[in-house]
Amino acid sequence: MIDSIIFDFGDVFINLDKPATFRELEKLGVREIPPVLIEYHDRYEKGLISTPDFLAQVMEILPGYEAKDLVKAWNAILQDLPEERIEFLKAIRKDGKYRCFLLSNTNELHIQSCFQELGSDVMTEFFGLFDKVYLSHEIKMNKPDPDIFLKVISEQGLQPERTLFIDDTLAHIESAKLVGLQTWHLQVGTEDITHLKSKL
Repeated sequence: MIDSIIFDFGDVFINLDKPATFRELEKLGVREIPPVLIEYHDRYEKGLISTPDFLAQVMEILPGYEAKDLVKAWNAILQDLPEERIEFLKAIRKDGKYRCFLLSNTNELHIQSCFQELGSDVMTEFFGLFDKVYLSHEIKMNKPDPDIFLKVISEQGLQPERTLFIDDTLAHIESAKLVGLQTWHLQVGTEDITHLKSKL
C-alpha cells in the first residue's frame, strides 16, 4: 500500500518543450553544441557553479552572444503549469492519505523563470503543497544518481516499497527501482499526472 509519493516536476506538472533551447540557439546562429557545454550544464544543475559563473562559461564557449539572449534560449524549454494539475495535487493533499515530495533536476535560472513567468504566488502555493521540495541545484546532486533517492528516503523516513516515484525519464525510473521504490514511468502526451489514482 502506497503512503508516500515522490513527483518529478518537468513534464509531470510543468509542461516542457525540450527541443526549444536548441531551436533558440540555432536562431542565434549556434549550429552545434560543444560537448563541454553538456558538462557545464550537469555541474550547474548540481549547484556546483553559480549562475554568473555558468553564464560566463557559456559566453566563453559561445563568444559573441549577450547573456540575456542566452538566458532566453536557456529558459525556452519552460512552458505552462496547467491549473488542473495544481487542483489535482490540492485534492490529493486534502485527502490526507499520502505524504508528497517534489524531486526535480533543475537549476537557479529555470526556477527564477518559473517564479517570474508563472507568477510568484502560483509557484509559492505550488511548492507549498509538498511536504518538502528537493531541487538538484540546492541539494548538490541529481537524478539518476541513486544517492539522490536514498537522501529523500533517509531524510523523510520513507519505506521504499510503500513509496511511489513518478517521472517521465526512463533512466530516472530505473535508478529509483534499484533502491526499491515503486515507480510510474509517465508517458508524456498519452498520460497525465491527473491519472494518478489509477496507479495507486
